[in-house]
Parts: sequence; C-alpha cells; structure tokens
Amino acid sequence: MSYNLLKGKKGLIFGALNEQSIAWKVAERAVEEGAEIVLTNTAVSIRMGTIGELAKKCNTIVVPADATSVPDLENLIDRTMEHFGGKFDFMLHSIGMSPNVRKGRTYDDLDYDYLAKTLDISAISFHKAIQVARKKDAINDWGSIVALSYIAAQRTLYGYNDMADAKALLESIARSFGYIYGREKKIRINTVSQSPTQTTAGSGVLGLNDLMDFAERMSPLGNATAEDCANYVLTLFSDLTRKVTMQNLFHDGGFSSMGMSRRAMKTYGKGLSMRFDDVHENQYPFGKE
Repeated sequence: MSYNLLKGKKGLIFGALNEQSIAWKVAERAVEEGAEIVLTNTAVSIRMGTIGELAKKCNTIVVPADATSVPDLENLIDRTMEHFGGKFDFMLHSIGMSPNVRKGRTYDDLDYDYLAKTLDISAISFHKAIQVARKKDAINDWGSIVALSYIAAQRTLYGYNDMADAKALLESIARSFGYIYGREKKIRINTVSQSPTQTTAGSGVLGLNDLMDFAERMSPLGNATAEDCANYVLTLFSDLTRKVTMQNLFHDGGFSSMGMSRRAMKTYGKGLSMRFDDVHENQYPFGKE
C-alpha cells in the first residue's frame, strides 16, 4: 500500500546489490511512495550484482562510485544533481564490508591494514559522502540522511568482529555531522540499528544464522526483515520526522530492550538439560544403581 509519503522528493541510494539488499528494498519502496531516485555502488558490485534490473524497475540511472574516494563522490553528486535538475532531499548509506571478516581474522588477531579498510568502507565513507554533499550544497533544507547500523556498536556480539568498531564510528559521525548540518540547513542525520538480516554483506559474519535465531527468540516482535527496515527508513525520509536527528534508532523487534525472553530461556534450558544428560551418561555409562 502506498501513502505518497515521498511524493515530489528525490534521493540518492548507496549500496543496492541484489534483491537481498536492504538498500534494494528501500529503493523499491521509495519509488512506490512517489520519490525519484539515483542508485550507486562500486563498479565491481555493479558487475557482480543485479542493480541494473532495479534501475530499470525504478526508471532511473546507476552511477558507479567508490564511496571511499572523494573524487568519485564528487562526480556522483554532480551527476545526481544533473539527473534531478537540482538538489535532492534524502540519502541512504547502506555500505559495510570487513576484509578481516572475509579472511577469517578474529578480533584478537586483526590485520590492521584490513581494519583501516573496514573503517574507511563502513564508516568514514559516510563522513565523506556527507561532507561532499554539504560542500556542493546538494541537499535541500529539511532533507534527511540515514545510515544502517547494528547493536554491536553498543554491545559485544560474538563474531561481529571489527565491524562493531565501524558501526560505533558510523553512529558517532551521524551525531557530529547531524549537529553541523542541522544547525546550517535543518538537514537531519540518523542511523537505524537493524535486526540481523540475511544480506550478501551480512552473510560473512561468523555464526549469522545462530545470531538471527537468537535474536528472533529474544525479540517480542521477532526480527525485522529488510522490507520492514525499508518501510521504517521511508518515515525518516518523509516530512513526518522533521525534528528527529542525531539519533540511533533501534529497529529490531524489541531486541535492544531485552534481557532474557521466555523463548530464549526455554531453548537455553533444553541445552543445559542435554549437556547434563551427556555428563550423567559419561559418569555412569552403565546406569546408576
């Protein structure tokens, strides 16, 4: 169902790769809600993915850009403004990648060159994109910028590795630039802390399926899907959230407020019972008289 939330608005969306991508879902829903969009990703990702299909569906263009490269971002912003015939209203940063995760390097054995790339791709690119947009005065007053984050920025989650550091930096950038851009142009900047989601980028995280199962059992509303996330992001692009800025907004079915749920406790209890039975059998292989 469409509510015309973004009628007349224009936006730039980073990070759509394939139909699993949250950015892909955001793009589809933004157009359904009346927006015009421009899509961007790296040249390699464009070749690997199916973003061309999304562009056709959304009647738009794809501009190749490495979000860690300021010259690429400058060209991207210029071409986006050319396509729209002026400024635009919203921007989505849906970018994240860790070479340490991909190479199986654990947090206590990081490759620091890889770490630098993780931070540059997953967080500093957000700062670069905002800075380039601001210097070119590319976003209309009362515009909105959103980046996708995860609760590992606040809490330690096994297997999330150096991406947790990247997400913490991402959220800090939203606060720091949110003050500056809000003060000057009334442009709001927020991050959305999404449930663990089965995307191409997320699939490299150690134990993702177990993490998703745990989050599902812990969350009273269950995990938020990519489609759910897209709907939430659209509200942040809309005029309904004009006074929301510098926030990290949890979109996780209630997971971030939970300590222990009944469903998780039952599963944990079953696990304890099974382990006790194993120990019992090992101690008394022929039964206890």
